[in-house]
Amino acid sequence: MVVLAVKPLFTILVVSLALLLAVVLLWPPSPFFQSSLPSNSPLGKSDIWSIRRIVEWRPCKWWLQGDLNVLPVKSNGYIRVDCYGGLNQMRRDLCDGVGIARLLNATLVLPKFEVAAYWNESSGFADVFDVEYFIQQMNGFIKVVQELPPEIASKEPFRVDCSKRKGQFDYVESVLPSLLEHHYISFTPAMSQRRDRYPQHAKAALCQACYNALRLTRSLEKKASELLEAIPKPFLSLHLRFEPDMVAYSQCEYSGISSASMNAVDAARGDRKPWTGELARIWRKRGKCPLTPNETAFILQALDIPTNTNIYLAAGDGLMELEGLTSVYTNVVTKSSLLNGEDFTSMHGNTKAALDYYVSINSDSYVATYFGNMDKMVAAMRAFKGLYKTLLLSRRAFAEFTSQGFRGKDLMQALWKAHREDYVMGRGSALPDCFCEFKL
Repeated sequence: MVVLAVKPLFTILVVSLALLLAVVLLWPPSPFFQSSLPSNSPLGKSDIWSIRRIVEWRPCKWWLQGDLNVLPVKSNGYIRVDCYGGLNQMRRDLCDGVGIARLLNATLVLPKFEVAAYWNESSGFADVFDVEYFIQQMNGFIKVVQELPPEIASKEPFRVDCSKRKGQFDYVESVLPSLLEHHYISFTPAMSQRRDRYPQHAKAALCQACYNALRLTRSLEKKASELLEAIPKPFLSLHLRFEPDMVAYSQCEYSGISSASMNAVDAARGDRKPWTGELARIWRKRGKCPLTPNETAFILQALDIPTNTNIYLAAGDGLMELEGLTSVYTNVVTKSSLLNGEDFTSMHGNTKAALDYYVSINSDSYVATYFGNMDKMVAAMRAFKGLYKTLLLSRRAFAEFTSQGFRGKDLMQALWKAHREDYVMGRGSALPDCFCEFKL
């Protein structure tokens, strides 16, 4: 009797479990998961990095192989490159200055990093970069000196203003005469210079300086290495830009941000007023408005980057609305949370930026919300090291799709396609000066 009673009960239990399993497997996913592409949903454990690329940018062999013109015996004089701004802006100016010095057959004096109160900065070139290593690596590309001859060392260099030079600016025509006359000059490279006109030996010097010769000081690299070690692995380094000055400079308006953030932006605006009406819409659709942390989190979800991803926030002080990101991506760490408090407060802007730079080029993946000087340098160095999980989020695509009324699932699908295309084609990290396109 007992046996006969158990068999039907067991059968019913098995059938019930089977039905329950079928319901679980076939039940429609939540609205959040429905927002992703069906073929690349979070349930499928797929993300943007799983897409096969067809283009990579690799350093060109012509400068890596070092087959260069021999340096002339006699130099035309000494050049000092004066660098301003944040660390990566100064690094860019230095690299350009090296190429220009080689173009003009000049001896390079160690660059001057200008003190910038805006960046909370007082560190110089030797505080950030290994001077001896730089000089050693530039041997054969350009002559570099730490000290000037006594007859020159006692005077300031003749300042050549390149800041307002536009269009077809030619350094040989415009700067070489001053170098020959004064023998010691200083300048900040013009933004509009034409590197494509450089002879190959000048381009090679620029490339060598930028990608092979600049190494952090031993103490700074040790600190950066300790920071890298402390970050949970694997991790994504996210360069997020939504500070008051960035928003003020963009001349964009935002709805839905806190009154504290609005007040901080208004205080940073000065005379720079935000665009309004149709001009504001055009400006935003051109991709000129920084992504908010909330918008950034939305795009990362659209790219199927899991919300439990370890994220290192590579950013300066003053980020606004950060909870828009951390409420979705909960495993976010910063250098201030990982470094010793005393260690962190004693650091200047350049040294803090150097830590972000070091961590970002050694991260498992790198995402930037703004294609600024740091993003360009990190993308380049990651390509140099053969690390291609690098993506620049498209402000233009986000603005264009939202202006067309895309929301929810449709917006996520559109953003996925736009960023997939960029990643497949290697767009956003194209580096024509020192890198060559390589078809996979």
